[in-house]
Amino acid sequence: MVRADKPTSYKLKPKSESTSTLPTWADDIELVGLEFDLEPLTSNSLYSQYTIALHAWFLDQVRQLDPDLSAYLHDGESEKPFNISALESQLLPIGKQLQLEANQILHWQVNALSAKVANFLKQWLTQLPQTLKIRDATLQIKQVRIAHPPTTYAQLLQPPAKYSHINLSFISPTSFRRKGHHFPLPVPENLFHSYLRRWNDFSQIPISQADFLDWIDESVIIHQHRLESVKVAAGKRGSVTGFTGAISCGLSKAALANTEFTQLFYALVKLAPYCGTGHKTTFGLGQTRLDWVEQRSNTSAQLLTNILAERIEELTALFTAQRKRQGGDRTDKIAATWATILARREMGESLKVIADDLEMPVATVKTYTKLAKRSLKPESAK
Repeated sequence: MVRADKPTSYKLKPKSESTSTLPTWADDIELVGLEFDLEPLTSNSLYSQYTIALHAWFLDQVRQLDPDLSAYLHDGESEKPFNISALESQLLPIGKQLQLEANQILHWQVNALSAKVANFLKQWLTQLPQTLKIRDATLQIKQVRIAHPPTTYAQLLQPPAKYSHINLSFISPTSFRRKGHHFPLPVPENLFHSYLRRWNDFSQIPISQADFLDWIDESVIIHQHRLESVKVAAGKRGSVTGFTGAISCGLSKAALANTEFTQLFYALVKLAPYCGTGHKTTFGLGQTRLDWVEQRSNTSAQLLTNILAERIEELTALFTAQRKRQGGDRTDKIAATWATILARREMGESLKVIADDLEMPVATVKTYTKLAKRSLKPESAK
């Protein structure tokens, strides 16, 4: 079984003290994962789609130190060379919000998939702010640990001492895009297509995608799984049908004859915790572990996000059908935007928070809210 190294923790010192105890690594490192311990300064509420604000906060930190890298991370059309997790802790719902308790310790991960981002993280740690802001909530950064050890793509290619079955656990909701829809199953071809895309974008050791994925389809055997489907509001618009849980898989005996692809198979397995699985990993989806992690039952906080996701999906279907009848252009995008805005307004979120998350003027969000509400009224009432 492939396992990540045990995390090494580094407590933050006041800025006046030495920062020599902070984690660091060589300039040629391409992959590294950091985990932050965060503590709310006061009890506060948190809206259910707070990962959008986490994403924005991190990109703003990049912008302050490296504007060119920030622009690439924000606007680049290729795979993103980083991902973040949601906050890992028991967040209890209070009404339609999540509750942050003072003195509660929360865990948050940031992973780098390229030398540029890894070097940014190294520089950032030397001038890390003392707090992280999510809208009105201020969280103190108490400690940083290396969650996934610094390495390179070439080092990932080093074969394991023994070819064995591997476990993959999907800690946060995970999904793929297939034929224009969400595909919420860890089919080996989808899993390794997801990892290979990142590999080919960032490793500079390109692999023929079609040949390798054909080999994966023929060679990978799932021995055990424990999965649960889940619906979440993820990213800036719309909802995602995904899965959480774990699988155990391995290679057929015949597959081992192809040593190149066998070596790549185990390299991509080791890549999984760094890059995550599936899409929207920069908003907390697809967090992956190389172990069998027992799945927790749906928490009340997860049920709250499920309610939002289901409402977004319901409204999207309704608005899409209406616009198709009216011959509207850009049907899917507009319908998803209206649905996201109205569902979040129904959850009690302010126009400004929604506008900031969607990077739209408040006036536009207000107009879309009115149009969406009007579309819900019976024809006789319009």
